[in-house]
Amino acid sequence: MKRSRFSEEQIIAVLKEQEAGMPTADVCRRHGISSATFYKWKSKYGGLEVSEARRLRQLEQENERLKKLLADSMLDNAMLKEISAQKILAPGARRQAVAHLQKVFEVSQRRACAVLGADRTMVRYVSRRPDDTKARERIRELASQRRRFGYRRLHWLLCREGWAMNHKKFRRLYREERLQVRRRGGRKRALGMRAPMTIPQGPNQRWSLDFVSDAFACGRRFRIFAVVDDYSRECVRLIADTSISGARVERELDAAVFERMVRPHTIVSDNGTELTSMAILRWSKERNVEWHYIAPGKPYQNGFIESFNARLRDELLNETIFTSLGHARQELEAWRHDYNHFRPHSSLENKTPAEMGAGSIGKPYWGHTPNTVVAITPSDGHQTGPRLSS
Repeated sequence: MKRSRFSEEQIIAVLKEQEAGMPTADVCRRHGISSATFYKWKSKYGGLEVSEARRLRQLEQENERLKKLLADSMLDNAMLKEISAQKILAPGARRQAVAHLQKVFEVSQRRACAVLGADRTMVRYVSRRPDDTKARERIRELASQRRRFGYRRLHWLLCREGWAMNHKKFRRLYREERLQVRRRGGRKRALGMRAPMTIPQGPNQRWSLDFVSDAFACGRRFRIFAVVDDYSRECVRLIADTSISGARVERELDAAVFERMVRPHTIVSDNGTELTSMAILRWSKERNVEWHYIAPGKPYQNGFIESFNARLRDELLNETIFTSLGHARQELEAWRHDYNHFRPHSSLENKTPAEMGAGSIGKPYWGHTPNTVVAITPSDGHQTGPRLSS
């Protein structure tokens, strides 16, 4: 509003002249004002003294200040509500929030920073860090190929390709690309005492066996027989079929021994009917292989194969829809080859099982030397494969 050239004291003095008997037209002519202005003054200041006019002016100023404070407070609340659903802890998020408030509410950067409690130097900072576009693209490609790999294994794969990047920078890029692996929920398991297992000191000293179940796209169930070397974590066998008997387990173990040219010292398994059958007991005695059965209901006593089963289900079975038995066998064999030769294992210092087994050649076994291979002659007289002498 345009400021008047008359003060309150002067306006009250003009009104006093009219009240003393001077005609209104003469008062207006004398002070150079219009009659409309005079009557406006009279409606506002009529009957007031100078002290009362000053008090009225102070009240008006106080009212104006309170209105401004209220408007500012309402604007601050509106801005805070605008960004209440967003996390503004990181500097980048704060910069985006400040820019958003400036655009939506048409306020200054100073005002937006004051509402958010952000430092203006931080908001104005321009990063000189490279954007790492090629590295981000390669990380996304690896994450799309290995959807169940975490940032540690992806970082190891990236370093194998020749990228020079430490784990802290890789974790930052991995997090910014939102590639975190979501853990699948599982049923709760009762906690109990964990008896420590003796760790083998070389490959082919102890194998672990177990079965895994899955289904085809049509709903028909099938089973997977898995054999793992506890030292190198190598997957020795991965066999799929609609049913696997004890005799089939015996044949697959003989095939594994023939391929590796050495038999294990010990085999660990649960108490399944296939693994406690007469065929398995006879095979264990004839091949001179110690067979250790874990306690019933204690799967943690066979932790190596249980960990392998979890990786198998998480990285392959839950990610693939099998259409037939042939398709399942093809996918399992491809995954086994990748698991043994390319997949880094965290418990092996990010080496692959194949690298771990190759680096342990020549190490002593548990007090016995590798056995020679001779022909296996079953009771029916037909030669079926190799056998190791005791």
